[in-house]
Order: sequence, then C-alpha cells, then structure tokens
Amino acid sequence: MIQSMTAYASSVAQADGFTLQWELRSVNHRYLEPQFRLPDAARSLELPLRDSLRSKLRRGKVDCTLKLDVSSDADQNQVNRPALLKVLALLEQVRRDAPEAKDPDPLDILRWPGVLAEAELNLDTLRQTALSAFEEATHELIQHRRREGEKLKQLVQDRLTEVEGLVSRIRGITNGLAEQQRQQLSAKLAKLDTRVDAERLEQEVAVLVQKSDVDEELDRLDIHVAETRQSLDREGPHGRRLDFLMQELNREANTLASKSILAESAQCAVDLKVIIEQMREQIQNIE
Repeated sequence: MIQSMTAYASSVAQADGFTLQWELRSVNHRYLEPQFRLPDAARSLELPLRDSLRSKLRRGKVDCTLKLDVSSDADQNQVNRPALLKVLALLEQVRRDAPEAKDPDPLDILRWPGVLAEAELNLDTLRQTALSAFEEATHELIQHRRREGEKLKQLVQDRLTEVEGLVSRIRGITNGLAEQQRQQLSAKLAKLDTRVDAERLEQEVAVLVQKSDVDEELDRLDIHVAETRQSLDREGPHGRRLDFLMQELNREANTLASKSILAESAQCAVDLKVIIEQMREQIQNIE
C-alpha cells in the first residue's frame, strides 16, 4: 500500500499522578530519521521507541514529542530546602554586587529547576503508559500516511494517463513523417530549379527521418509508464523506485524534445516534461 511521508498523529494517556501526550509529525526525508523530545523521567525509553518506529516505517523525518503533566496538588509538591537555600544565597550575593537589581518574584524562585520537588512518580507505570500511548500514536500516524498515500497514488495515476495520451498523440503526428520530409525536400529543390537523382533524394530523406525518428523514445515511454503503474500496485516501500522511473521518463522526454522537428510534437514533448515534473514532486512525498 502506498504511504505518504507527511502525516500527524497524537495520543493522550493518564495514570496515577500524571497525564502524558504524544505528538508525532512526519515529513519527507531520504531515510528514516526519528527525533525524540522526552522528559527526563522517560529518557531511558528512547532506544525501544526508536526500535518500535523502525519496525513500522521505512522513510521520513519523524518528530516525536512526549509532554508530561504531573499532578500539581499542594500535598504532592514540596520545597527542596537545600536547593532553595542555594538560590537565596546566590540572590544575596547579587544584592551585594548590584544593589540596584530588582528583587525576583517568589514564584520565579519556585520555578527554578530543583527548588520545587514534585511528587515521586512510579517510573515503571510511566514508561509502560508512554510505550502503550506511543504505539497508539504510531498506528494513527500510519493510518494518516496511508490515507495521504492513496490520494498521491490517484494523482500519479491521473498524470500517467495524461502521459499515455500525449505519447499516442505524438505517434499520430509523426506517422508518415518520411513522406512529409520527402515532399518538403522536393519542394525546396523545385524552388531552386535543381534536378537530383531519385536514389540520392531517397538517401537524404532516409537520413533526415533517422535523425528525427522518435519511435524508440515513444516505446520506452510506454514501457516506463507501465512499470510505474505496476510499481504503484506492489508492496512498499515505493518512493525510491518511483523516483528512478521519473528520471527515466524525463530522460526520454528530453530526447524526444531534442529530436522533434515538428512544432506540434515539440509542444507535446514540453507538455510531457511538465507532467513528469508534477509527478516527481508528488512522488517526493511517497515512502
């Protein structure tokens, strides 16, 4: 199934004394690059969280943020007196060195790291709850990626249909090109009132036709389009293979444009390049 690399998911869980929330954001990236922002109490979870993510995703930059809200009941928080005395001693020294300094707000002192000791958490419960909530958020993220992937798949398929239409149109334009070249060359010779051996004329026409023959490029475009459709229906990951196929399609479109001697076929080649670039931009977001 096609998956996008752009998605968002969140999950919330509660336990005795705390509430935690996971936020997962995923964007396109060449490889899988998870980044975790964890509170100190959950630092030991980073390795198992990475392993869990790698078992489910192949590509994308995934930002994983865990927010922990500990119950702030008055009877569950205590002042860490030694830490408070250290802060007050530092403030006294500041008063002596800078008498004009403004006294801090007592609430600001309480916010100083370590001054207000929160109630002790049951770390085993915290870690188990965090892992369970992470699994839930990851599942939601994958579902979001799949929904986006289905939309991207349809967009790419629509563009492939446009490519097939242009290839068919170019075949119609270039059909009978040899006869057109012969007539144009004969008309130029007639204006010059010059006689040319019929065999020599056919040789010149053959050279011109060979230089402007695009059947091989059109056949390869059809092959790459068919391979792209098959790749979209295979098991993932898809992104790198599809990106390679876009490069091949673009190469054939460039050759087609350089060999087009008719204005109409040249315009079709330009349109092909535009559509292929549109597909490539969409495929950049596919895992």
